Amino acid sequence: MDVYIESIGKLINELTKLPGVGKKTAQRYAYTLINMPEKEVQVFVNSILNVKKKVKYCSVCGNFTEEDICQICQKRDRKIICVVKDPKDALAFEKLKDFKGVYHVLHGVINPMEGIGPNDIRIRELLARLQENEVQELILATNPDVEGDATALYIAKLIRPLHIKVTRLAYGIPIGSEIEYTDDVTLLRAFIERKVME
Repeated sequence: MDVYIESIGKLINELTKLPGVGKKTAQRYAYTLINMPEKEVQVFVNSILNVKKKVKYCSVCGNFTEEDICQICQKRDRKIICVVKDPKDALAFEKLKDFKGVYHVLHGVINPMEGIGPNDIRIRELLARLQENEVQELILATNPDVEGDATALYIAKLIRPLHIKVTRLAYGIPIGSEIEYTDDVTLLRAFIERKVME
């Protein structure tokens, strides 16, 4: 016999689908929602539905936007492109308020163990951007782990014939960590001290 009323059990089950939310946290969230005034719950639900309806990928960089082309691609200097794994990583750099270029979101990294190859992420789109723009520098800002390094090396090798400066974040970021969780000071130092990839 289930210990929860059916509707609560279903809510808890749905909440556990969120990253980092285990059964106990899901239970706390469920009881919080039950105790919230109905108007607040409706605002919460509407904001989730609104995000699902309005947010899409920028047709240029692949970052989140509500328009066809995001504000960053519309207004920023396109001579420097920072290549990141996920939109969350672009957000981490935006919080630094130091980067004035644009982004290219790969939506993944090369990972043969999971069957993800170069054609499964947005490398073709990056190459197309490099052909049509006067890009002076490509910053490879994938995570400093095996998959992130493999992806960066693969892209650097592809870009070499184009004679574009290719840099990689300095290793102030601990090996195996994720950019989105790196503190601002460490991330800024890694960004400023980025190295040219040979």
